[in-house]
Amino acid sequence: MEPIIYWENKEKYFQTYIENQRDDTTIIIQFYEDLPIGETLILQWGEQHIPIFAGAIVRTKWFDNNYSAVDAILGAHCKESATTFAVWAPTAIHVKVRLDEQCYELQRQNRGVWNATVSGNWHGATYEYEVNINGKTILVNDPYAKAMLPNSEKGIVVDFSKLKQVDENNQFRPKPTSLQDAIIYELHVRDATIHPDSNVINNGKFLGLAEIGTTTKNGYSTALSYIKELGCTHVQLLPINDYARVDELNPTQNYNWGYDPLYFQVPEGSYSVVPENPFARINECKEMIGAFHREGISVILDVVLNHVYIMEESPFEKLVPGYYFRYHENGHLSNGTGVGNDIASERGMARAFILDTIDFWLKEYHVDGFRFDLMGAIDIETMRQIEEHCKEEPVPIMLLGEGWELSTALATEKKATSRNSAQLKSTRFFNDFFRDSLKGNLFHAGDTGYVNGNGRFLERLPGLVSGSAYNLFGSTFVSEVTQTVNYVECHDNHTLWDRLELTNKDTSEMDRKKMQQLATGITLLSQGVPFIHAGQEWFRSKFGEENSYISGDAINQLDWQKRALENESVEFVKSLIALRKKYNVFRMTSKDEINRRLHILETPNPVFGFTLLGDLEDFSIYVNPTKEQQPLQLPSPGNWKVNITNSPQKRWDERTIIGEYTFIDPLELVVLQKSRKVLASESPDFYVNIGGTRVE
Repeated sequence: MEPIIYWENKEKYFQTYIENQRDDTTIIIQFYEDLPIGETLILQWGEQHIPIFAGAIVRTKWFDNNYSAVDAILGAHCKESATTFAVWAPTAIHVKVRLDEQCYELQRQNRGVWNATVSGNWHGATYEYEVNINGKTILVNDPYAKAMLPNSEKGIVVDFSKLKQVDENNQFRPKPTSLQDAIIYELHVRDATIHPDSNVINNGKFLGLAEIGTTTKNGYSTALSYIKELGCTHVQLLPINDYARVDELNPTQNYNWGYDPLYFQVPEGSYSVVPENPFARINECKEMIGAFHREGISVILDVVLNHVYIMEESPFEKLVPGYYFRYHENGHLSNGTGVGNDIASERGMARAFILDTIDFWLKEYHVDGFRFDLMGAIDIETMRQIEEHCKEEPVPIMLLGEGWELSTALATEKKATSRNSAQLKSTRFFNDFFRDSLKGNLFHAGDTGYVNGNGRFLERLPGLVSGSAYNLFGSTFVSEVTQTVNYVECHDNHTLWDRLELTNKDTSEMDRKKMQQLATGITLLSQGVPFIHAGQEWFRSKFGEENSYISGDAINQLDWQKRALENESVEFVKSLIALRKKYNVFRMTSKDEINRRLHILETPNPVFGFTLLGDLEDFSIYVNPTKEQQPLQLPSPGNWKVNITNSPQKRWDERTIIGEYTFIDPLELVVLQKSRKVLASESPDFYVNIGGTRVE
């Protein structure tokens, strides 16, 4: 007897035939017509009646073509007279919304969208969906939720017109002329102010980073005021959306960086001073962002749109089993992220959710950029559409990410990696080649680089300082000089200070500090966008802990007492930042301009030097990674001012070099500056006024 498939109510039967019987347990059945999705179907075969559920079909192109509803407005939308609920669950049989424990039926619409409109303004009400799927009725939180009860218990309906607004009319939102001017400072909200010597009232909270004028006991700036004084243009916050592992009602009992995402459009409750109030975290997060804006600092969010904490517990998996996550052809889950699952960004509704999330943080919270965790697990087309969405904003939006090649079930040519940077011209990529060239291979604890290996990889330095996109100086990392993010330290792995203690344990502490200053200095003086990890400028240590994602405050907190002790190094970094911001020759935007203005100098090996030719002044930058003084011949004679140096002797005694010969001290980075007369023939911008008439 041939098997027959019918609707549960037996109103229609679907004829089939057996295409192949592999063994006693596996049979391939062919249908003469498409089966309906979202209906109760029964397979009758002889005396057996077996329920049929949608499986791997949800990962087919056919399913996406027929059921993706990328233009649907999903989530709970609250107005004064009514609240609308919409959820995408094409394989569900029935859907209800439990609204303050009252149940309302949702109606199936086109392409698997279910919705209902309930009279009244339900601002503050709890809600969750009751979904019948795959033979079971389950309760599911809304993946589009904008507010939650503590510890993600239930979603909360939000009428945003009743909550705080960020920078009304964008009056304080920074508007940089060029994103190439950016200097990024990476920060964890809790780390920034949890140390008692931060003298912040709201330690470890969103509001702690909104406080200004805070200082250590001996008067050194801390928290937001410190970041403002340092001079960075952008702060990059480790994930601030709702994440796992921290009890939001007792946050001091646990610690997490935030890379265990739960709800992507909800601020993390452990950063709120009133976590039991679902709206407090929203208002406080907005207050923090507004405080940064008022100080002229743009805010970048670290977003983890490549995986979820536990796939099986995710509302995505519960609502549409098997759809939102990437699988290999053999049916096994893809795990390129290394945490058990990869979000299938290339599928219509996964991409739509990512885009909706980006739009939401832009429009409601007025953030200024996004850092994409493991961006190489995201497909190029999704990133391209993110670029297009961000171009609609009234200010330039910074997009950057980890463009590593990951073993996710996505073709190499479709991954948003640095190798494919030419297809994402508005996205920047973390430059691990830059990092490893300066301090050694990240994955070999004893490996050394230029600053801690007596000049190792000297041959790479020309390419690094020129923006890593310059064929003249070796292989390229990205396609454009505007795409490299230069760094030597971030939240991941050892801090640079801890790394130097591993690679140079027999070197004096003073010499290791100078090595770190060389690395930070090269980062800030190279073409591209520089990136600094909070505390890097004062030799931040995590006491040898390489992966401190759950290691607690004692390991992760910013030690403001150490900031005070190392103020001399802070001032050195501050001066480098000020120099970079003052002269645009340090932040050029094209290969042609770099070719005209940047020239590598002849120096004794392994000293490295390069000159930058400005319109009114020239700069010569030299780096000596050895422990011996080295002779230098400057590129031209004249009066060279010692603008910046980490050499204590020169900093106080030798401010001007007359002529063209000098010395560079051991482990010194020095920036020399010389003004020059510019003739009209040398600069199109040169002119004089005669009797009120402009003459060029």
